[in-house]
Amino acid sequence: MNLGDAISHASTIFMPEFLFGADEDFLLGERAANEEALHLLVEEYFTNPSPSFGFDLVQELADRNRSLCDMMGPESVQADRSRNLAGHLSDDDILRGVAALQHRKPESVAKEVEGTNATKGVLYGSKPAKGKFVGIDIETTSTSPDRGYIVNVGWEIMELAEGAEPTDATSVFCGLPEQYEETGVPLAEIHKITWNDVSGKKPFREDKELQKALLKVLKSHPFMAHNAAFEDSWLKLHLDGYAEARKEGKIVPIDTRDICRALDPEVRFMSWEAKPASLEAWAQRRGVLAADEAERHLGLDDTDLMFRTLIAELKERNLLKA
Repeated sequence: MNLGDAISHASTIFMPEFLFGADEDFLLGERAANEEALHLLVEEYFTNPSPSFGFDLVQELADRNRSLCDMMGPESVQADRSRNLAGHLSDDDILRGVAALQHRKPESVAKEVEGTNATKGVLYGSKPAKGKFVGIDIETTSTSPDRGYIVNVGWEIMELAEGAEPTDATSVFCGLPEQYEETGVPLAEIHKITWNDVSGKKPFREDKELQKALLKVLKSHPFMAHNAAFEDSWLKLHLDGYAEARKEGKIVPIDTRDICRALDPEVRFMSWEAKPASLEAWAQRRGVLAADEAERHLGLDDTDLMFRTLIAELKERNLLKA
């Protein structure tokens, strides 16, 4: 599939009734085509200064793919992972994140990297962090943003300073199609969200007031998330206006998992299986969680845990501005 094919595929009128009775191979083929087109369109949108389509075309195709996945059932959705979930933020995103943390110009950070071949640890540790940031965490029904739904979103604003208290704390549950009342909320074994939590709630894609409020707060300060590439991938396909603001530089993501891996020396001496850069393990090492305590896996709870752990790490490294 090339870009022209992707635009043509995304522009096709979707009639789900034509898919009823189709066999599994046909549905898998349609899903593969949707997800390939999505990958090409997202890449084109963010690399071309003047793409020939609006991002609403991308979101509409993602909505279409979600409806298709509902027809296929939860087992098929979780069997593998779509390529439209990014594994990490780009190098340019990392530089912009460091600049936002330290209130520097991205050009200055980029020049420092070029001049000294600095590692991420050197960059994150070169100057104290300061200022206010939005923390956000989402809980979802899939690892793939073009297949699943956001069922919980939590955010708050925090100044990176010892003893700081969060403001604007918000937690919202989001609804699901009615079929999930019978099958149950996918990934409930992780986030513990049940049908009772989401019953009667507006789905995230339909809750325009929630979307408006969230977009506004994400544009107010750089945002932090633990594995921010996850939130970034999902918000591109689910939050109206996010991709446009992201492309314009009005939204800046910062990955606290990346900060953990760069600053915490214990990470490099622990096995990969121990998941040392997970929020739970990091919080336990910094004493924010007790050794027998577990991460809650709920939006606002995890956002607050992330902020408190980050501040503890920065304090440990003498990187909090006095």
